[in-house]
Amino acid sequence: MLRGMYGAAAGMIAQQQRQEMLTNNIANANTPGFKAEQASLRSFPNMLIHAMGTNSVPRGQAPAIGTLTTGVYLQERMPNFRQGDLMETGNNTDIALLQGVMPPTESGRPGALFYTVQNENGELRYSRNGNFTIDGQGFLITTDGHYALDTAGEPIQVDNEEFQINDAGLIIGEGGAAIAQLNVAYAEDPLQLVKEGSGLLRFEGEGELPTAIGNDAITYQLQQGFLERSNVDAAQTMTEMMSAYRSFEANQRILQAYDQSMEKAVNEIGRIG
Repeated sequence: MLRGMYGAAAGMIAQQQRQEMLTNNIANANTPGFKAEQASLRSFPNMLIHAMGTNSVPRGQAPAIGTLTTGVYLQERMPNFRQGDLMETGNNTDIALLQGVMPPTESGRPGALFYTVQNENGELRYSRNGNFTIDGQGFLITTDGHYALDTAGEPIQVDNEEFQINDAGLIIGEGGAAIAQLNVAYAEDPLQLVKEGSGLLRFEGEGELPTAIGNDAITYQLQQGFLERSNVDAAQTMTEMMSAYRSFEANQRILQAYDQSMEKAVNEIGRIG
């Protein structure tokens, strides 16, 4: 009975964590460049049950009754790096990154492209949010104040919004002079990137991601005046939230049933005789 209670409780915890993930997805349905997360649920190892009271049976030959499941848990949360739709804004500082052909990878998963930015501690981070703006010193920054970086890893100073950027990411000033090359980094395995909040991703591998600039095996396009939408499917996410809620309720009812049985065992069975 106690094993059943533990299994139901494990199911409730897993569905609660899944619900929190889905709630975060739906809350960021309008965040530019946001990548929805997916949950992977996994069951704990099953237990093989054998018959009791079989001392006369040779060891290891007791008849098996069957297996007993021991619950599930949320194994991992993985971002889905599928390309989001583009939305035209007309703002010069909005830049959408449109992925094209990606080279084949060992894992079989497609690679992904990212902007390189600098966080408040001066550390290198990656982002798909092209909703940039200009700070008081003329630097191109994200809306959260993180510097956009060029191929040399330096912040990009454009002075004002009157700049143009071509498909390859070359930024051109008012006089037609090249200012900088907006860096685009390539992640062969995007699952090595971990979300940090504010649209930033941290690379968990060694060193830093290589640039996609000059890599003939990678094609991409930068669109000025556009933003990449979140790739959250709101309708599907709402359906999954309802499914997680119902699964949570089902496990809750099972747990309540076990609790009532335990209450009877403690308060009533002891009175018999």
